[in-house]
Amino acid sequence: MDYDGGAGIGAGLIILYLIIAVFYIIVMWKVFVKAGKPGWGCLIPIYNIILMLEIAARPGWWFILMLIPVVNLVIWIIVTLDIAKAFGKDSGFGIGLILLGFIFYPILAFGSAQYVGIKR
Repeated sequence: MDYDGGAGIGAGLIILYLIIAVFYIIVMWKVFVKAGKPGWGCLIPIYNIILMLEIAARPGWWFILMLIPVVNLVIWIIVTLDIAKAFGKDSGFGIGLILLGFIFYPILAFGSAQYVGIKR
């Protein structure tokens, strides 16, 4: 007895994963463009982190801190809170970006938020 149901489920999960990945690419592309950065930058590993640091008005050498276990979590939280500030949002929205990024990043991308930057 042949049963190929598992293959169908696996293929369905791959398609779902690809749909989610494309959605996140679109969301991050839009966030980068709103911040005046090249949208295609979200596709390039390492460069996208550097662009996120620029959006958050943090120095580029913080990228090195992103390579250190545990420290990278702290840096990621700080950068995410600064990204919220850079778009004129409060720290509550920043916490939303941290805990529920799959909801708050699309709100940031497609909502009325405008990039105002951070002066340091």
